[in-house]
Amino acid sequence: MFRAGCPDCRGRFELAAGALRLAIGASSRTTFYSFTCPDCGVAVRKPAGERIVELLTGGGVRTLRLHSTV
Repeated sequence: MFRAGCPDCRGRFELAAGALRLAIGASSRTTFYSFTCPDCGVAVRKPAGERIVELLTGGGVRTLRLHSTV
């Protein structure tokens, strides 16, 4: 379980690994995790630094690697 918060409704809750998605891009600007707030239903996207990436991948969160076409 991972603790998370919603910036819209300010709800605080715990989410299972299956409720989160991690996208790893070529830079810190394109690396983020996302989830749907269980309280208000809004789609939340937050930046993920190295430590967050380690915690989420180690906890079994599904990961998508983004590739640049340039």
